[in-house]
Amino acid sequence: MGKEVVIFCASSSTIDPKYNEAARQLVAGLHALGYDIVSGGGLRGTMGAITSESVRLGGRHVAVLPRFMEGLEHSEVSQVLWTETMSDRKERMREGTCAAIALPGGIGTLDELMETHVLRKLGKYQGEVYALNLDGFYQPLKDLLEHYAQTNMTVREDIDLIHFVDSVQELLANFK
Repeated sequence: MGKEVVIFCASSSTIDPKYNEAARQLVAGLHALGYDIVSGGGLRGTMGAITSESVRLGGRHVAVLPRFMEGLEHSEVSQVLWTETMSDRKERMREGTCAAIALPGGIGTLDELMETHVLRKLGKYQGEVYALNLDGFYQPLKDLLEHYAQTNMTVREDIDLIHFVDSVQELLANFK
């Protein structure tokens, strides 16, 4: 694993701007620490904000998109990797990364976070898994996972494989 971090995030352009601002702060902090970014690389929403900030800072940013999304990629990424399916996309996005970060996002982000969590549990993903719980965004998920533990559907150790952090600064403190 190198110094690459995958960021899962929203593609919606109608979300609260605070989420895109947090994404830009995260990208700036990661680039300052020498990390490259891997993401969905789309033009819209937080994906677009991440890519634009990476480009502005001169950092390396790899976009991974399925072929059916051709034309939706950000034109200034360092590299575009094409996949055939969404499943291939998720696998390729994680490949070689030392951490996976889920920013506030929609159902696709939740899918990426939970699949990565399961792969970490099964020993198939070696990186750390983070969820930016900005203003309590992921509190309902934390509550659901707590319910799973209380009903013995999972064990506490598995839940703890997702590191819920409340701020970009707290998140960046986990990187060197």
